[in-house]
Amino acid sequence: MATAIEHRDVVTYSTDAPTGPAGHEASTRKEIARRLAALTGFAYTGEYDPRGRYAVLPYFVPATTLTSETASRLRIRGENDLFGAVVPCAFMATKMITHPLLDAASCAPARWCPEFPRRVADVVLDGISVFARQDGLIAGRRLLAFGPVRVKPATGIAGLGQFIVANAADLARALDAIDAEELARFGAVVEQNLTDVTTYSVGQVRVADIVATYCGTQQLTTNNRGVEVYGGSALIVVQGDFDALLGLTLPEDIRLAIAQARVYDDAAAQCFEGLFASRRNYDVAEGLDAAGHRRSGVLEQSWRLGGASGAEIGALEAFRADPSLRSVRAMSREVYGAAPVLPANAAAYYSGNDPNVGPLTKYAWTEIP
Repeated sequence: MATAIEHRDVVTYSTDAPTGPAGHEASTRKEIARRLAALTGFAYTGEYDPRGRYAVLPYFVPATTLTSETASRLRIRGENDLFGAVVPCAFMATKMITHPLLDAASCAPARWCPEFPRRVADVVLDGISVFARQDGLIAGRRLLAFGPVRVKPATGIAGLGQFIVANAADLARALDAIDAEELARFGAVVEQNLTDVTTYSVGQVRVADIVATYCGTQQLTTNNRGVEVYGGSALIVVQGDFDALLGLTLPEDIRLAIAQARVYDDAAAQCFEGLFASRRNYDVAEGLDAAGHRRSGVLEQSWRLGGASGAEIGALEAFRADPSLRSVRAMSREVYGAAPVLPANAAAYYSGNDPNVGPLTKYAWTEIP
C-alpha cells in the first residue's frame, strides 16, 4: 500500500468463494481483512460492492487467487493492491503447474507452459499432470512401476479429495471418482506417494512496508468426519527476505525446503508473465519413497489467503509493534469438535458451527524467541 494515500478501504472479495457468508472461510477472511486494516491504519468496510463509489482503489482480501481478467475489472494493478495474488490464467494458481503433461499430444489448457515443470523438475516429486482420464491411466501405470501413487484433483484443498492407489484397478476407480468435466476443466495430478511425511511451509508476505519471510512445519488433525486434514502450522518468521531467513541457525532439512521453494518461486516469476503476489506460500513434503529412499519436493503453491495466514498476520503485527524484532514464532491451529481453551494471547479467526464442516475453531498466536 502506498504511504502517500491518506485513506484506503480494506475490503473482502468473495464472489467466487466456495462457501457462503456464514462459513468459516468467509469469517476468517473478514477477520484477516479487519486485522490488515488495523495494521495499515486503514478501515475495513466489509465486502466489496461493485456499485460502490470508492474515492481510492480499495485494498482487496480475495477468497481465491485472481485472474488477470478479474484483477483488471477491479482495477488491481500490483501486489500493493491485495493480500494474495493475480495470475494470467486460473490453472496457474493450482497444483497443475508442478508437473509436466504425459506427452506433447496430451490435453492441456490454453497458455500451458511446459517450461515451468522443466525448470522445477529437480525440486518436486515425480509426477504427471493430466486433463483426461486416459492420460491419467497411462500416467498412473507408469508411476506405479515404482510404487504407490497419489491422485490429487486440482480443486482439492487441505488434503481433501485425494486417493492413494497401489494398483491399476485402484487407479481406475480413483480417476472415475473425478467428474469428467471437472477433470477436463481443472485437471488432476498423479504423483509418487511418500510415507513418514513431514510437510514444510515456506513463504513470504509483503504488506505496506513490512516484508516477513518464514519456514515451518504443518500438522494434521481429524475433522468431524474422521478424515485427516490440515490442522495448523508452526512457523519461524523473520523481518526481511529469504536471505534474512537463511541468516538464522536452521536444520538442514529446513534449509533444503527453503532452497526448493525458492527455485519454484523463481521459476513462476520467469514463466508466468503478469503474475504478482503479496502472499507466497509453498508446501514442501519430505518422506520415504517406495524403495525406502528419502525424498523431498515442492507439492504446490498457495498464492491466496491460506491456513497459515492467521500466523502470518500475527507476525506482521509483532513486527509493526516492535520494528527492532528480528524474528518471531507464529502458530496457527484448526480444531474440529468442541472448542478448545485458547492461549492467552491467541487471536480467534473463527469459532462456531460451520454449515459445511461442523464445529470448528481457528486461531493463531505469536511468541518472541
